[in-house]
Amino acid sequence: MKRLVILGGGYGGLRIIERILSPDLPDDVFVTLVDRMPFHGLKTEYYALAAGTEPEMAVRVAFPSDPRLTIKYGEVAGVNLDEQIVNFANGDTLSYDWLVLALGCEDRYHDIPGAEEFTNSIQSMTATRNTYAAINNLNPYSTVTIVGGGLSGVELASELRESRADLNIRIVDRGESILSPFPKKLQEYASQWFIEHDVQLVSMANVNRVEPSVVYNHNEPVESDVIVWTAGIQANRIVRALPIDTDNIGRAKLNAYHQVPNYPNVYVVGDCASLPYAPSAQTAELQGEQIALMLKKDIKGEEYPASLPVIKHKGLLGSLGKKEGFGVLGKVSLVGQMPRVMKSGILWMYKKHLG
Repeated sequence: MKRLVILGGGYGGLRIIERILSPDLPDDVFVTLVDRMPFHGLKTEYYALAAGTEPEMAVRVAFPSDPRLTIKYGEVAGVNLDEQIVNFANGDTLSYDWLVLALGCEDRYHDIPGAEEFTNSIQSMTATRNTYAAINNLNPYSTVTIVGGGLSGVELASELRESRADLNIRIVDRGESILSPFPKKLQEYASQWFIEHDVQLVSMANVNRVEPSVVYNHNEPVESDVIVWTAGIQANRIVRALPIDTDNIGRAKLNAYHQVPNYPNVYVVGDCASLPYAPSAQTAELQGEQIALMLKKDIKGEEYPASLPVIKHKGLLGSLGKKEGFGVLGKVSLVGQMPRVMKSGILWMYKKHLG
């Protein structure tokens, strides 16, 4: 018996499972998926759950059902790469022949005092539930401060504006403009949307500490009833704790085949992998397809290809509430209703396909 263990049922882990469970999988190979939750949480849509515009069932997708797939629920405590064992918080262990680390990311607080203790998050389902409760229990005219003007912060702020017109909402960002990695056209479009919808934009910020209900920007207190942190990510703590080479945010440095050097039976996919691309669901899925190819080579004892093709992204889409959005497809920037419709269509197809 040979065992393939995949830690994490997110976008990358599920794409690998989808490709591995093909008719040519040998009978002596058993696939085990490990996750804390009994479903795939659509992390890219957690902002809508937090804002109260979508119910939790709308951001869940059932795991695949296949007689060759075993699903184990539990909290991973660590991995012993030399002994090829996964350790669980309850004392259980799970051995493997091949391991895929698909554990996703966590908030990165940049060593800012109080940031982790006194802010809310949308990085996990549990955290997002708590953020939903905190925001939607607010009285009218309360203030929500979102620290971080990247994609997550922008989507949360816009969705929240449509959900709670009575709230005061601000985005605090260290850049000159929100959505700084995006083309100027999209930055300006999103900024104008927020101006028109009475969302305060605070640029060139320097958040240097957080206290209960207070964000300090350049040492000046900014009072808020709820503070949500969307100002950076890092690799999952399980990966950060491994005795391997990592980058500055704890992501595993890999060889050309997405393997951990010195441990070629260990692959890393998605937000835990140090890649020359921005972390995204699309990146995880495209990388997962290549990892599935390599695992099939391993399982069958076949030679590796001379190289793997360059990962090519199709584009990126973001939302501004339910009716407007923005996106980049190749070198073309899109704004308005069309990118929002496209994003909704892609999400519908994804949920129906996996579900």
